[in-house]
Amino acid sequence: MTSPKLDEQLDRDIGDLTAALGDPTRRAIYIAVRQAPIAVTTSSIAEVFDLHPNVARHHLDRLANEGYLEVSQRQAVGSEGRSVGRPAKHYAPSSKEVEIHFAPRRYELLVELLIKVIGELGSDDLSAVAEKVGRQFGMEIAIEIGQPDEEGYPEAVSAVAKAMTGLGFSVDPDVEGHRLLTSHCPFGNAGNNHPEVVCSLDRGIVAGLMASLAQDVDPVVFPAQSLNANCVTEIPLTIG
Repeated sequence: MTSPKLDEQLDRDIGDLTAALGDPTRRAIYIAVRQAPIAVTTSSIAEVFDLHPNVARHHLDRLANEGYLEVSQRQAVGSEGRSVGRPAKHYAPSSKEVEIHFAPRRYELLVELLIKVIGELGSDDLSAVAEKVGRQFGMEIAIEIGQPDEEGYPEAVSAVAKAMTGLGFSVDPDVEGHRLLTSHCPFGNAGNNHPEVVCSLDRGIVAGLMASLAQDVDPVVFPAQSLNANCVTEIPLTIG
């Protein structure tokens, strides 16, 4: 049992994290900044996430105000080596720790218990249930994020990768390879303990998102074969 002080600190940490990263787009932006090789600007984030610069600036400044990003002012340099224009804000990850002790384990425990509850309810095929739930959830998320400016398979795959990243996954789209590469899954060890169920849930989420983007597909998920390997979700071209 944890001490009252530790519980209070945990509640404060969760509150801070939720306030700063509770918005799916803001979570995705934070992950993008952490993965960027150099500090990013408002305009670069606005372009990547197809946002108005003012909206991108709001998310970046919110993350900076909460201590998750560091801000620096840099002067642009012209072709002749002279400083031009006004100094622009550049954002880089801070040293603030995002991972909250105990919270990931509690989340994984919840997933484990929910899987057991579904099993006790008498379902003969947990994977089918998980895929159905995932598909419905994916379609709900698609309504929230809206449609991309352009329609088509490449745009849909990129939009799905962005949406999944906003949900806590770390996903890179491989449009030419017709697949998504997932280096981080928010389900943690629950995915290792119940790959048939968790992968079905992931497959359903991707299918639901793609269906909402007018792409009727039947994804296939291949779990990671080693600790540092990616989970691969193959997304075949539109059926029919």
